[in-house]
Amino acid sequence: MYAVTGATGHLGQLVVEALRKQTPASQIVALARDPAKASELNKFAGSVRPFDYDKPETLRSALEGITKLVLISSNAMGRRTAQHKAVIDAAKAADVELIAYTGILHGEKSPINLRKEHQETERLLKQSGLRYVFLRNGWYIENYVAFLKPALANGVFPASAGNGRISAAGRADYAEAAALSLIQDDGSTERVYELAGDSAFTLSEFVAEASRQANKPIQYKNLPEPEFAALLTKFGLPPHLAADVAQSSSVTAQDALFDDSRALSKFIGHPTASYKQVIAHALKALA
Repeated sequence: MYAVTGATGHLGQLVVEALRKQTPASQIVALARDPAKASELNKFAGSVRPFDYDKPETLRSALEGITKLVLISSNAMGRRTAQHKAVIDAAKAADVELIAYTGILHGEKSPINLRKEHQETERLLKQSGLRYVFLRNGWYIENYVAFLKPALANGVFPASAGNGRISAAGRADYAEAAALSLIQDDGSTERVYELAGDSAFTLSEFVAEASRQANKPIQYKNLPEPEFAALLTKFGLPPHLAADVAQSSSVTAQDALFDDSRALSKFIGHPTASYKQVIAHALKALA
């Protein structure tokens, strides 16, 4: 039996759908904090079980009968290590054989501050005695697409990424890799994949393409890291999160999110979606 945590999230839903293409729905369990919000998953998963990272005492029973698990990293920055530890402990108690964890590109050597909790989770998995897969995902193109609506309204796309190259891929490609990491299990104790998109782009190129497709002027505005953090705080992000997001953008200028190994497309067996394709899909949804 296969299971996916965070199954109602953007990535989790896609992982469940990708698994369904590889195995019968009866073999798939969607794990969600609020199963009531998971009705759409009934067509892909045989069952939906409640699974709240912040309720450790409930996790073991939710994992009964599961042999392979995709642990999608929590979005509760600052609390993720404790949450992930609860899942790993519950998986051990429930005799789960394999955990595939969605971490960050370049794992140990990434200069991005957000790497820390991913590194701590990887350490916990190494110490757990469980077999594991580290899916070290690069950025999602959708991370940038999320800024298109205000950019189209204001004519400005702010960031601190300079002309750094970004090897991002669409969520669907990362989701397919996560599903295949369970299906194509060779019995190894440890597998590590550095996953990124086939074609790198700069944010200047991304914004120019979005402007062209939308037929509206958008300017990429490269800001000093402190100014970008202040702007994100103004937009409503908590100061600590705004600082981390701004820092991740700033180190992108030094190619922190660049990778030309094409390991993702090799793994999934086809080219990754381009940023131009993802922009087109997003603009169609916004229309």
